[in-house]
Amino acid sequence: MAEQKRQRTCIVCRTTDTKNSLLRLVRNPEGEICFDPTGKMNGRGAYVCSVACLEKALSSKRLDSALRTTVSDEDRERIVQQLRASLSHEE
Repeated sequence: MAEQKRQRTCIVCRTTDTKNSLLRLVRNPEGEICFDPTGKMNGRGAYVCSVACLEKALSSKRLDSALRTTVSDEDRERIVQQLRASLSHEE
């Protein structure tokens, strides 16, 4: 029997895709919110399908709800910086 791919849903547009195809944000046990390029960090996770959906999630309360916390302006800036750094390494 073939192994099934893990499916996740974007918190903004509700698009479903494989776990590896989406961008994961995580609230770790220390309460920090960060971008998780490996998809394996410990903590509560939320997925977005694109940079556009990430921007919508950061500008609305969707990320707060998904991670069950309040996302500060510092957290928002750190997420954007981490994502930019990760995308620049991939190019």
